[in-house]
Amino acid sequence: MPNSYLAIPTFTEFSQILDPGCYHPLPDDWYVGIADVVSSTEAVAQGRYKAVNMAGAAVIAAISNTLGHSSYPFMFGGDGASFACAPDHIDKIRLALAATRRWAHENLKLELRVALFSMAEIRAVGRDVQVARYAVSSAVSYAMFRGEGIHWAETQMKTHNDHHVASAPPGTQPDLNGLSCRWSPITASGNGSILSLIVFPLGNRPAFDAVVKDVLYLLDEDPRHAHPVGENGPLFRFPPAGLNLEAMANRPRNGSLFNARAKVFLTAALAFILDKTGWKLGAFDPAHYRKLTALNTDYRKFGDALFMTVNCNSQQADQLEQMLSQAEKANHIQYGLHRQKTAIMTCIVPSVVNDTHFHFLDGGEGGYTAAAAAYKAKRDARQQTPDAPPPPAATPAL
Repeated sequence: MPNSYLAIPTFTEFSQILDPGCYHPLPDDWYVGIADVVSSTEAVAQGRYKAVNMAGAAVIAAISNTLGHSSYPFMFGGDGASFACAPDHIDKIRLALAATRRWAHENLKLELRVALFSMAEIRAVGRDVQVARYAVSSAVSYAMFRGEGIHWAETQMKTHNDHHVASAPPGTQPDLNGLSCRWSPITASGNGSILSLIVFPLGNRPAFDAVVKDVLYLLDEDPRHAHPVGENGPLFRFPPAGLNLEAMANRPRNGSLFNARAKVFLTAALAFILDKTGWKLGAFDPAHYRKLTALNTDYRKFGDALFMTVNCNSQQADQLEQMLSQAEKANHIQYGLHRQKTAIMTCIVPSVVNDTHFHFLDGGEGGYTAAAAAYKAKRDARQQTPDAPPPPAATPAL
């Protein structure tokens, strides 16, 4: 792998996630970071979808403000995140992760656990982490992962605490500049559904690849590949539902939450006026920003499994579920799926006047957390069945 993550060539066809030639192994001295919200299933059941997503995105925001946006591989997981980094700034990263744990506990009332693993130890147990770069626009690419090392690290984090990063002292505030959640929920079109989907292999990689190709072929019947966000971007309402969450994220250290709320309120009011009128403000063009928001959304990704939040009509959704069920009965895959009416977006916006803003999509009524719970229930049942094939290397974060 080149020394710089950004030196990895990008690809633009999502189906290339299955091409081993697009992936590059991480160096032995790199680290892999894992984070997830403890008891996220319970939090989601209480309707705290945006808070759970905010905690997962906060990890990426904190690391991005330490390493630089786009300069390292990461993946948003709904209730958590995964990333990899060179050893140069590992001490600063530990501090950022520790501060984010404290922030999530004090502001979101969520327990965020985080852990760091060296690539050398991941390879020592027969796993690997290889990275590819999928370009969703000319300015933004998302990392794709394969090699089972990410999921091995997730399992280790949940079952052992020797790699955990301890929480920072009370009152510690991470740098979460740019973290926001202003967009309105994205509604499924017509009589369709927003599907949150996770598909894992069950040992037979060619069979798994064939299933993924069938899934993509079905969704590609839609001109926008089942993208939940219209090409002109999502809707924006005022005041935004995530105003308090954004204020908590962007409050200066020792600053007033009231003042942070007021700043977010005024900024959102200005954004709302520009959005509705189409007026430009300096270098900011609201129409262009909206279109880039749609392009820069991570509605589909790969991290040793296929993760998708897609907009399907009722016929597509039924066909997809039937296809996956048949593949699961044939022991080619195991999957978790959750249907809902909305999707929600959490964003990292370093600047509104350039195109390098990231947008993380999840289902608005359970999302990846609910899909992972469905997956886990079937996996547990499978493990209790005599002569069942072994499960995948690890489970998605719950």
